[in-house]
Amino acid sequence: MNPGLSYREATVAGASPVRLVMLLYEQAAEDLRRALAAHARGEIESRTREISHAILVIGHLQATLDLERGGKVAENLARFYEQLRAGLVEANCKQSAAAIEQQLSHLLLVYEAWREVERDLYPDAGQPSEHQALSQTLNRDWNA
Repeated sequence: MNPGLSYREATVAGASPVRLVMLLYEQAAEDLRRALAAHARGEIESRTREISHAILVIGHLQATLDLERGGKVAENLARFYEQLRAGLVEANCKQSAAAIEQQLSHLLLVYEAWREVERDLYPDAGQPSEHQALSQTLNRDWNA
């Protein structure tokens, strides 16, 4: 049995809808960080694979939007996801680390908004989950 997979399955099984969205954002951000690392090593195939996976994750986020009930927020998120995906396709075609970093920055800005939503909806959630702590560590290490 794969312990990493088991951990992810357990995390997803007990997650709120907001937490599920945040996990997808975290996955897309992780994909883009790996794409940047692959780009730095000159590994075009790895970079492309990671960007493609991020695009797939963002597509899933976009496909699950409820435009009828979500109103303007859902419309704005749909537009954001479309622009993000298009920006990643362009970044990959141009083989541009700066363009990948820009899309990652946009993704992380909206992720922070989701964190605020989670704090507002679940104020008793307490300490960050192990996954959040790992993500924060990765973010800190990446930005150092």
